[in-house]
Amino acid sequence: MTPEEFRSAGHALVDWIADYRTRLARAEYPVQATVKPGAVIAQLPTAAPTHGEPFAAMLADLDTIVIPGTTHWQHPRFFGYFPAGGSLTSVLGDMVSAAFASIGLNWQAGPALTEVEQVMTDWLRDLMGLPATFSGVLQDTASAASFVALVSARERATAYGAARAGMQSGAPPLVVYTSEQAHSSVEKAALLAGFGREHIRAVPVDAAFRLDVAALTAAIAADRAAGFTPAAVLATSGTTAVTAFDPIAEIAAVTQREGLWLHVDAAMGGSAMVLPEYRHLWAGIEAADSIVVNPHKWLGVGFDCSLYLVRDPEHLVRVMSTSPSYLQTAVDRHVRNYRDWGIPLGRRFRALKIWFALRDQGTAALQTRLRAHIAWARELAAWASADPEWHVMAPVTLQTVCLQHAPAGLAGEALDVHTRRWAQQVNDSGAAYVTPALIKGRWVVRISIGADHTRAEHIRELWSILRAAACAPPAV
Repeated sequence: MTPEEFRSAGHALVDWIADYRTRLARAEYPVQATVKPGAVIAQLPTAAPTHGEPFAAMLADLDTIVIPGTTHWQHPRFFGYFPAGGSLTSVLGDMVSAAFASIGLNWQAGPALTEVEQVMTDWLRDLMGLPATFSGVLQDTASAASFVALVSARERATAYGAARAGMQSGAPPLVVYTSEQAHSSVEKAALLAGFGREHIRAVPVDAAFRLDVAALTAAIAADRAAGFTPAAVLATSGTTAVTAFDPIAEIAAVTQREGLWLHVDAAMGGSAMVLPEYRHLWAGIEAADSIVVNPHKWLGVGFDCSLYLVRDPEHLVRVMSTSPSYLQTAVDRHVRNYRDWGIPLGRRFRALKIWFALRDQGTAALQTRLRAHIAWARELAAWASADPEWHVMAPVTLQTVCLQHAPAGLAGEALDVHTRRWAQQVNDSGAAYVTPALIKGRWVVRISIGADHTRAEHIRELWSILRAAACAPPAV
């Protein structure tokens, strides 16, 4: 494709994207994909084409093959999982990154790539009210950031044992502690970092679904008595199921006393810290060794873009550093080489998405949008609380509402069956999308508000959709 052919195809593609987002805003598509398993595969050739095809054919296939097989995360009635940032300005930033096709092996390979990322991570840090003692780097996902945090914790606990025998030294097993409400990626990170499933402690939570600090303290003491070495605590600011916030200040008092690494998974809840009135939810955060926040969730930046903040970059550089001769330059002592701040050697120009998105909307508009989502969540919870058959099953801390429809005489497993049935009915209808989840052993339905096109009227429509599905007789 020549630059002129690209110009023509690019205009057509931008028009297609703009039309797609316009139709989404009008809720013209069903939220959930309508295809059956294997339907997309059946429409694709079994081998790559021998000769090139016109771009118009590719666009046509987006409409006929891809759109029916897409669950639309940017739909105004998408309330599943978590918000997926996809502002159109961040889409443009991604396009520029792809156009440069730069690979940030070191500062010299991409000075602008490196330095824009450095400033953007500082912008985000400051927006969330964090002290300047934290330095940031962009990772792809929170899963990768948590893995890096646990590798750093492992190395600090073993006096950088990877340079010697590593986990094969025969030293006492290292132990990791986290909440039983923590995201599954935390367990995965601990497994991949070599701690072993037997040495991951799921600490109980209190009535507000926050990690129980007394139980944490007791678990650490028991492990020390058994000859184990406590190494790290992974706290959560905004748990997946109910958006609960672990008590960071109390946990930090324990980790500092015991000499443990404290990593805070704020993948979702950290976004709310651009609102000063919610920063009390992670009081004590300045004591964390590392933090992860996902701008690609509630802050509107397109996936994938995770901010990993660390209080002492030396723990990253000492563990992750690679310096072969062909990557060494005369300026290495004066610049950041982000290859030493994470797993990948190369990196793309992710920071452009943040730069574009924040400059387009400004912090005031961003804060207004988040406050609206929180207000709508509370309104939905109020409607449910006013109906005797509906129950709000967890505190509404931010924009997540956990609901249960419990008609008289329905309880236990029968209630669980009912909950999952009507949730599936909502999703299968295409009118909205929600996520069932287990809380204290019982199924509830999570409503996560945060799509860019969502407005107050969509919350009112959702409430009608939920009630209709819950009250509908089971299909025969």
